[in-house]
Amino acid sequence: MRGSATDPTAAPGHRHLKRTAGAFASAALLLPLFGAAPAQSATDSATASTTGRLQQAFATAAAEYHVPQSVLLAVSYLQSRWDSHAGAPSVTGGYGPMHLTDARTALTTAEHFAEGGEDARGDTARAAVQPEIKAPAESVLPNRLKTLPKAAELTGIPAEQLRTDPAANVTGGAALLAAAQKELGEPLSTDPAEWYGAVARFSGADDSATAAAYANDVYDVLRTGEERTTDAGQLVALAAQPELDPDTAQLARAALPTLPSDGTECPASVSCESVPAPYAEFGDNDYGNHDLGDRPVSQGIRYIVIHDTEGAWDGVLNLIQDPTYVSWNYTIRSTDGLIAQHVKAKDVAWHAGNWYVNAKSIGIEHEGFLANPDAWYTEAMYRSSARLVRYLARTYGIPLDRQHILGHDTVPGPTAGSIPGMHTDPGPYWDWRHYFQLLGHPFTRTGGKDAGLVTILPDYAANQPTYTGCTTAGAPCTAHGSSEVRLYSDHDENARLIKDIGLRRDPTTGVNDLSSRVSTGQQYAVADRWGDWTAIWYLGQKAWFRNPAEEPTAVGASGLVVTPKDGLTSVPVYGRAYPEKEAYPAGVPAQSVVPLPYTIPAGQKYVVGDEVPGEYYYAVTFTTDSHRVVVGKDLYYEIQYGHRVAFVRASDVRLEGAADQRE
Repeated sequence: MRGSATDPTAAPGHRHLKRTAGAFASAALLLPLFGAAPAQSATDSATASTTGRLQQAFATAAAEYHVPQSVLLAVSYLQSRWDSHAGAPSVTGGYGPMHLTDARTALTTAEHFAEGGEDARGDTARAAVQPEIKAPAESVLPNRLKTLPKAAELTGIPAEQLRTDPAANVTGGAALLAAAQKELGEPLSTDPAEWYGAVARFSGADDSATAAAYANDVYDVLRTGEERTTDAGQLVALAAQPELDPDTAQLARAALPTLPSDGTECPASVSCESVPAPYAEFGDNDYGNHDLGDRPVSQGIRYIVIHDTEGAWDGVLNLIQDPTYVSWNYTIRSTDGLIAQHVKAKDVAWHAGNWYVNAKSIGIEHEGFLANPDAWYTEAMYRSSARLVRYLARTYGIPLDRQHILGHDTVPGPTAGSIPGMHTDPGPYWDWRHYFQLLGHPFTRTGGKDAGLVTILPDYAANQPTYTGCTTAGAPCTAHGSSEVRLYSDHDENARLIKDIGLRRDPTTGVNDLSSRVSTGQQYAVADRWGDWTAIWYLGQKAWFRNPAEEPTAVGASGLVVTPKDGLTSVPVYGRAYPEKEAYPAGVPAQSVVPLPYTIPAGQKYVVGDEVPGEYYYAVTFTTDSHRVVVGKDLYYEIQYGHRVAFVRASDVRLEGAADQRE
């Protein structure tokens, strides 16, 4: 995932990736017993009667196992936000509102779903590798990955029913929570403040810091309260208890080890451990698996790239410690939000498949799969990730928008040949709308109904485009909420899909096919409107999507756009912003600035995310004495061109505000 731009067959540091590095050990998943959710107190009967069957299930299970209903709700919210996901497992094998884990069942059919091989440089310097994922043997699974069988044992409810029946699942969760309270020698108190230690242990965390961070999230939800309609249409409510003060001293009785203080770069509000990626040389000028640097002194950090691992926790941590593999800066565990840091921010990890982006970014992997099928990401992981990203954004001055907080699937291919192999994670099921709410920068309408720009903003749960290929090529995926909206060549769902010429294939509805999709939070210039349809400029074409007023999939926005300068019929589009030839000092080979197979035709407009100078980080040897940061005079604009971002030369385009696009 690294991107040096010199000829890889001639440059020092040419890589030969060991194929033996490819087994993600699914047995290494570390999944906590439950998530946490906002709790609801026992409110009056009138409120209870309006909240539906799931709310009643929480009340019934809480009464049966003598667990405060608010605690049960809060634990559930932190993992699933009370969603049932139609019985589909989470990315780490958890089922239902309580995220009861049955990893052996869930992972037996797990596959690698994100397209794109692991490429260490963003050029051909490393051969691609597709990791093999194997289902773990039952005997090697930790107990935290087998909470559903334990719940079946405690309740007498069959495992299949616990996986598929939300009410039964809640009952299983209550039984486990009560069992944990008893194991700590604590009474089955009616006071939510007396359950802190049990919640911490229920996280399944291996250390006290992670368990405490998890329990603190649960109690944050208890204090603030929550209310939402679930994916099954059930209204669930939790009354706020702002004065709740849990007995945190109970955590000491959980007898969990402490994480060493090892200088990790994380906010104090998360648990963070160091699992360093090796910087090692192993012959023939070959080294790995990142480059030493001096960021942000030598070059700025402008992007954070969101990935998913397509593998399990332990297997991923084994890979990051292999110098012949690739690297990234952080990994976040699904079950409890534990963060592992691998590469310091000052250094350059190999994660994005584009060297320009690598040199200016931090990569964060999230334990999980793009689809498994339609696997879901836990609330605990979302919250931990959001805290880390907020911290990094504050520290390095990174704007919190979709042109700086990138998905791996929105990183551009650096060259025309690399486009078909670029990655597609975290995929259409990553909830960008909720994620940016957690970041404290929710997407909102900033323009009127005739605004010349739109922000893509579908309702995640209600927006369920048809995808195929989650389990079998061409077969429909399970219906599931999505962050993405499909694009057509005309205002008709029977019209052909928009084609990405860089992919060199016809567009499909495949879960990994990004040809005809826009994602929540991305912004585009309006090209036309027709009834319930809106057209945007996308990949040099007019692309249509349904946008009915009663159920909008996009809202008006304001901002700046670029368009070709007067007299130009089109301008080229680039996958990286490299300096002009004259900027390179002696000893640093000048990098060619080769456009992608895309253009911006005259009259089209694209939203601007940033203005950047041409920049190149020369680092192709193990020793750092030859490393240089080359900055040119040429300026580029980063734009939202298609599903992925791209760059145009400032000298080719005119910058302007977006005028209204009236019907």
